[in-house]
Amino acid sequence: MSPRGGQRPGAGRKPGSNDYGEPTRPVRVPTSLVPELQAVLAAYRNRQGRAAADTAELLAPAANPQRLRRPLFAFRVPAGFPSPAEDYVEKTIDLNEQLIQHKEATFFVRVKGDSMIDAGIHDGDTLVVDRAIEPKHRHIVLAVIDGQLTVKRLIKHKGEVWLHAENAAYAPIKLDPETGCDIWGVVKHAIHSF
Repeated sequence: MSPRGGQRPGAGRKPGSNDYGEPTRPVRVPTSLVPELQAVLAAYRNRQGRAAADTAELLAPAANPQRLRRPLFAFRVPAGFPSPAEDYVEKTIDLNEQLIQHKEATFFVRVKGDSMIDAGIHDGDTLVVDRAIEPKHRHIVLAVIDGQLTVKRLIKHKGEVWLHAENAAYAPIKLDPETGCDIWGVVKHAIHSF
């Protein structure tokens, strides 16, 4: 009989000693969904104040968003003096149609941190992220690094891949097999409130 294997009293992680403070159980999921679930769990931890400052909080989109058409005026607003003579409506506009290209692959995240401030992405902004778009050089992406969500610019240079912040206070992150990084989607829009 082998001395290895089998359950031993007192062995293993103690219940409640994980990031969630409660017992866990294994769940089988398709391999392709592992990065998504890791990101959801990272967002859950962020809400409880346990993650790094530069992460994103997951916001689930509505399964069947209701159309909300608003008037679109038929002229461009000048940065100078407005013309009151041009106050007619051309058509209506639905922001779902304007901001979402791939409905089934699009979701929203809320930014936490200032690492992308020079790209116009501020703390508290809502990002529209599309998983159907192939991440390319210079795209702003949502990535999962060691279970943590982050928003950075993807840089590919001389065979190397980096995630660059748009804030000089943050160092670039070189991606290699040891980094454990998954690109979770391409950021298409940032919704910023004044």
